[in-house]
Amino acid sequence: MPTRAAPAVARGRRRTLRALRTAPVPLTTWAVAGWTTVEPGAASAVALSLWASALAALAALAVRGARQPKGGPDLSTSAGERRRQIAVVLVVVTLSAAAAAASSVVLAQPARDAAAALPISGGRAVSVLVTVTGKVERWGSDRLAFDAQARGVTIGAQRFAVDVPVAVILATDDLDPGGLTDVGATVEVGGTVRPADPGERAVLDVTAARPVEVRSPPQGAVGAAADLRTSLVAAADGLPPPGAGLLPGLAVGDTSAVDADLDTAMKASSLSHLTAVSGANCALVVGLAFAAASALGLRRGLRVTAGLIALAGFVLLVTPEPSVVRAAAMAAVAMIAVLLGRTGAGVAVVSLAVSIILVIDPWLAGSLGFALSTVATASLLLFARPLATGLGRWMPRPLALALSVPLAAQLACGPLLVLITPVVPLYGVVANLLAAPAAPLATVIGLTACLSAPLPLVQSGLAAVAWLPAAWIAGTAQTFAGLPGNAVPWLDGWAGVAALALLGLAVGIVIVGRRTDAARWRRIVGSLSATALAVAVGTTAGGAALTGPVGGLTVPAPWAITVCDVGQGDAVVIRSQGAVALIDTGPDPAPLAVCLDRLRITRVDLLVLTHFDLDHAGGAASLAGRVGLVVHGPPADAADTRLLRDLRAGGAAVTDVHAGSRGVLGGATWTVLWPRPGSKAFPPGNDAGVVVDIRGGGVPASLFLADLSGLAQRGLERAGTLDAPYEVVKVAHHGSGDQDPALYRTLGAAVALIPVGLDNDYGHPRAETLGILSEARMAVARSDRNGMICVWSADGALQVWRERGG
Repeated sequence: MPTRAAPAVARGRRRTLRALRTAPVPLTTWAVAGWTTVEPGAASAVALSLWASALAALAALAVRGARQPKGGPDLSTSAGERRRQIAVVLVVVTLSAAAAAASSVVLAQPARDAAAALPISGGRAVSVLVTVTGKVERWGSDRLAFDAQARGVTIGAQRFAVDVPVAVILATDDLDPGGLTDVGATVEVGGTVRPADPGERAVLDVTAARPVEVRSPPQGAVGAAADLRTSLVAAADGLPPPGAGLLPGLAVGDTSAVDADLDTAMKASSLSHLTAVSGANCALVVGLAFAAASALGLRRGLRVTAGLIALAGFVLLVTPEPSVVRAAAMAAVAMIAVLLGRTGAGVAVVSLAVSIILVIDPWLAGSLGFALSTVATASLLLFARPLATGLGRWMPRPLALALSVPLAAQLACGPLLVLITPVVPLYGVVANLLAAPAAPLATVIGLTACLSAPLPLVQSGLAAVAWLPAAWIAGTAQTFAGLPGNAVPWLDGWAGVAALALLGLAVGIVIVGRRTDAARWRRIVGSLSATALAVAVGTTAGGAALTGPVGGLTVPAPWAITVCDVGQGDAVVIRSQGAVALIDTGPDPAPLAVCLDRLRITRVDLLVLTHFDLDHAGGAASLAGRVGLVVHGPPADAADTRLLRDLRAGGAAVTDVHAGSRGVLGGATWTVLWPRPGSKAFPPGNDAGVVVDIRGGGVPASLFLADLSGLAQRGLERAGTLDAPYEVVKVAHHGSGDQDPALYRTLGAAVALIPVGLDNDYGHPRAETLGILSEARMAVARSDRNGMICVWSADGALQVWRERGG
């Protein structure tokens, strides 16, 4: 029997469906913006075609209106005609918005083409004068980056005037020591410049080769805001870590004091959004201002004005960079929806806001951050209330309301996040639920501490109070990131996006539930969703168990060598009598952590960094504090030196090695065969990578060839240090085509291991390399097809276990 609430629910559903009619406007604008920014040469034709189509649709609407009879038509005809008119109007608006986005690309392209055509190729030294437009943030594991607007480029004695967005990449040591590289500052960057990839907002990528020179610090209101942020960082500096480093990020989005370990933990537990200035932060500030205005008895219009003024001040304080402005826009949309009391209206306003933003800056179509911001706002407007109602059938209503917000955001944003890292944080919703009460406290009290800079004692006291919720959030992140099975591996690329989106849809359908009086097709959809969810939960739980608590049970107990499946990169584990060595770390900490957890490895006795390319050393920062000895090849730049310094700070002994270096691992011995000591024939990088021979103590005689090219392989063969025959060889450079066939014939190995990523862009392993291995009669095991690979000796024979493919 229908409940009294059924008519209201039906009306709300109809309003939302009416509002969703505006969805084609931002979706089409997004698609056209993405297309024309990647293919700017087509932008003019696209813009003209869309403007012509919009005018034609508008003309058709005008002609149809002129043909309407002057008499009063019946109501049904009038209603049908109104629907057709609304549909045509939506078509006109959609085409016009998309045309405007394409036109923005056309208007900006001459300046962008001129900047990209500057004589900057060949690694020429260039000096670029820029105005900083974005905060300095981490870029990869060992560098920093910020967005800027270039004002001039000096190449030799020539100076070119430009006015285009650029991305500046620099080492930590190249940041000015005074901390003046803040939004609004004018700085000079000396280094190399290359054109950015198509579709990126930045026209040029500027890589600094020396410390940046601050020509003019932030001035006026922007400078005052920078001083306030700096004072908060200083006030939090004396408090216990890691909460101290997190506090400025929670309050004003300044993540400069967040170390690599905490950053990794925040991402692994789905809490990293708390350190970015999001729509939630903006909405909180607006809500406080609105409540204060209400307490003073101000009229509705003045309360809205007070909220907007507070929002503008907050944006200025945390830096008016594009991501913050977008977050503020989304917060304003959410506020309008709340004030109107109509979710449907909020959806329509989101559509309008997204379309306008894309018209102003079409390059945001390729921004994952913008997509996440948009999807999160829309999900809260559309899904939070139905999820709260559905959860309310199984738990107290206050808990259902609290859980519905992070759940809605997780279901909507999760599919996009797998594009960054193909893992699903299993406990993300719970972590967000536990952190949720502390986040607004840290934001509000930390923000108050920031504004109290003129009163140092007050600021210090408020910072100490704000440290408590910040420490709670940091502890929550570290706890959940360290739980077994937290990072569940997921499909990579767009297939992973589609799979997780379908799973999220099934979760939503199951939670919202179905009424007994619902249509038959709805009951069928609900049953299918429940079945799909049960299968997914079982599969995911099994996968989490295999990579977590019982992961070791699925790996052959006597393994001596294990190739971790870390994608396009190297990470090979060797074990002898309980001692563990790791040769390279792969490109990312997450898959490496999954592999080590599965092998039940908590400490690495020997870490060999063959060289410092990202695919070999990208996950090394996560091992700080867990390594006994680090041996490495020649560092190429300051970033490599910093990585080694961080490992040393974590308690590791760090030493560079060359041919002739040797040591002991349990019952095994390891010997470095390459690079030659003092040789300058091969610069730091692939050809100067550490080649190591490990054997004995249960480890088959094995040679690990790093990323040596064919030329370096011939040098290794001529050096006379090889102790052939070997039983196992790790093929050089993921099976690239640059190999020396004579070397592999000399090695005489029975098994060739190839750590390589599935469907990589390089075509590794190359067919000619596989042919070389086949001619040398080596059995090939490759991680792209076989997943994890284990090798050991038993009864005098070599044993190979492949996770997939037999």
